[in-house]
Amino acid sequence: MASHWRHLVTPLIAGNPVTLQILGICSALAVTTSLQTALVMSAALTGVLVMSSAAISLIRHHIPNVIRLIVQIVIIASMVVVIDELLQAFAFAVSRQLSIFVGLIVTNCLVLGRAEAFAMRNPVWPSMLDGLGNGLGYSLVLVIVGSLRELFGQGTLLGVTVLKPVAEGGWFEPFGLMQLAPSGFFVIAALIWIIRAVRVEQVERAEHKVLRTRVPR
Repeated sequence: MASHWRHLVTPLIAGNPVTLQILGICSALAVTTSLQTALVMSAALTGVLVMSSAAISLIRHHIPNVIRLIVQIVIIASMVVVIDELLQAFAFAVSRQLSIFVGLIVTNCLVLGRAEAFAMRNPVWPSMLDGLGNGLGYSLVLVIVGSLRELFGQGTLLGVTVLKPVAEGGWFEPFGLMQLAPSGFFVIAALIWIIRAVRVEQVERAEHKVLRTRVPR
């Protein structure tokens, strides 16, 4: 039970797929201009992760090794189609805002990486927990980034005014930069810096040593 709990909890901070493994960065930058799109994208990717991990783990002993990646991609793509159809049916406006990025979950390194690294080697239940844990870790980053970008870029959260802008008689002047892609890099970089300042074991060792040369006297 403790090992199962570890699969769920570790990806939140200690092994977060975005801040530690630097996976799923493209969608984390593209869909976090508002909290709403970040939440929907988080739910979509988490759903795909859990369902694809369960399906791949269930048939892992019947997948020939030479075509395992093709089978994984087909299963993930099928799950993405289901999620995309559900979004178009029940949240059409948000689906249009997300545009192609739901479909691009198929190419997300996080989804395929967990399928290859974990689901192909473990039973169904741990695989589902691993998918859920990594989905929640990814979602945590997206929610933080989306909240900050919407709050400081528009003064709202989920469309509700929190910081009243000057144009409406308030005091807040929205930062236009927060609605541009570079701000996503800045926020994610700040998260990585904060986490690694606290959890120093996540800091990578230097690949190159600085050679000090003595100046002859």
